[in-house]
Amino acid sequence: MDNAMLLVSNSPHVRSKTTTTRIMLDVIIALCPALIASAIVFGWRALLVVAFCVVMCVACEFVFEKFVKRENTVGDLSAVVTGILLAFNLPSTIPLWQAAVGCIVAIVIVKQLFGGIGCNFANPAITARIVMSMSFATSMSSFAMKNDATSSATPLSGGEMPSIMDLLIGNHNGSIGETCAIAIIAGGIYLIVRKVITWHTPVVFVGTVFVLSWLLGKDPVEQILMGGLLLAAVFMVTDYTTTPQTKWGKVIFGAGCGIITVLIRFYGNYPEGVSFAILFMNVLTPLISSCTKRRPFGGVKKK
Repeated sequence: MDNAMLLVSNSPHVRSKTTTTRIMLDVIIALCPALIASAIVFGWRALLVVAFCVVMCVACEFVFEKFVKRENTVGDLSAVVTGILLAFNLPSTIPLWQAAVGCIVAIVIVKQLFGGIGCNFANPAITARIVMSMSFATSMSSFAMKNDATSSATPLSGGEMPSIMDLLIGNHNGSIGETCAIAIIAGGIYLIVRKVITWHTPVVFVGTVFVLSWLLGKDPVEQILMGGLLLAAVFMVTDYTTTPQTKWGKVIFGAGCGIITVLIRFYGNYPEGVSFAILFMNVLTPLISSCTKRRPFGGVKKK
């Protein structure tokens, strides 16, 4: 016993076969229905923007990590997911050089400067979209469908209101990946079945917008199907890094996103409030996580 040595290591002690690459691959698979729908609705230009953003995001991550002599993480596919999500938040008519600016903001400024994957405090794609909306207002608000030579407004910004069926199948103006509700929902179901995400935040987010829209005299179904709400509910408010991981934290986060979205949509000067709502709640995530974390078994409550 004198020579025995007890090794004590930090938690967690439970290991899982799930890797970051596997999770990101599942997210990419879940995004495929919306990608296919975008090609049908917006044509080859949508695929070009998505491909460009993916290549640009991967290149930014590779070059930056080489420059700072940090371990290369391109293989975890997180930059690919960021590129797809950023492209999904852009019009198909966006100039590629402006999309490149968004990729640099997402990968270099929001993600890598804070330490890389798992260290960023805000969602890279959402933050890049906000920066682009402020910097390139005209380009970010010009939408055109396939074979449509003229750009027009989205339903949220005063455009013609499509039917519920058109909103479901994506037959209306909008950003590349946000128009086809059926495709987004299919991706969300896949992620829940694969246990990549839980239902808490998406359901509470959508439910909050539904209830508040109904109470304020708006059509709740249209409010859910218009804009980027469903895309954000499935793929952005479920981000592991920038959203709470406790169950009650997820509920609070989703409710907060829903409330802020409704306030901006109905009472603000900006037609879509989803991006700003998520960014604001991202900032509050550490506080929410701290307030909702469970006390360890046998632990004593701090006075």
